[in-house]
Amino acid sequence: MPTSSAPELRFRLDQRRGVSHTAPFGYARGVSPLFRRKPVDLVEDATSSVTEEEAAENRRKSYTPSKKELGVVTPKRAPQGRRVEAAPADRKEAMKQLRERQRQERAEAAEGMRQGDERFLLARDRGPERSLVRDIVDSRRTVGSFFIAGALIVMVGTLIQNPAVVLATNALWAALALAVVIDSVFIARRIKRLVKERFPDSKQRLGSLYLYGIMRGLTFRRMRVPKPKVELGAKI
Repeated sequence: MPTSSAPELRFRLDQRRGVSHTAPFGYARGVSPLFRRKPVDLVEDATSSVTEEEAAENRRKSYTPSKKELGVVTPKRAPQGRRVEAAPADRKEAMKQLRERQRQERAEAAEGMRQGDERFLLARDRGPERSLVRDIVDSRRTVGSFFIAGALIVMVGTLIQNPAVVLATNALWAALALAVVIDSVFIARRIKRLVKERFPDSKQRLGSLYLYGIMRGLTFRRMRVPKPKVELGAKI
């Protein structure tokens, strides 16, 4: 006759005594308590299942997949205009590269200043008012641009020991100076009128703008920096 195990004997004795062995909620009858799941685990599993289902539903409604998930690969841009220099081998090579870089920077700054780039202009040349003054002066012929040539002629004439030549050079000097003064007055009046029309709220002093325009007018057109942007006779 096969022998019964201790749990089976205890179960039979309890049945004879009328003790109920109904398995609690979540437990299976005949399963060892060691392998039974606790009610807390069952609640957590149910909650997590509902949460995952809700998250999946929300994801389907409002989620926009990324390019990586769609399998779209964005190509990387190749670096343009970037010059990679080799590391200097010694101090002499490093100084050579430094001088070359400084030379390139100076050349770039000089070209930018000549072209009128605001990043490279001196403080005296910056601002829309100064740009307007340059255009006013560059759009007309100025007597001041001939001032240096006249001054050279006067200087040479004073070296000649001839009273007639000295008198002529002195007369030329006086006429040239008077012409420069009159021309400067016309330049200043035009600067004042146009600056007040186009920049009524300007903080620039008119006196400094007058001087800036007159000094530019005394320079040869080809030697002006920044270079002229308008042609002679252009309407400003």
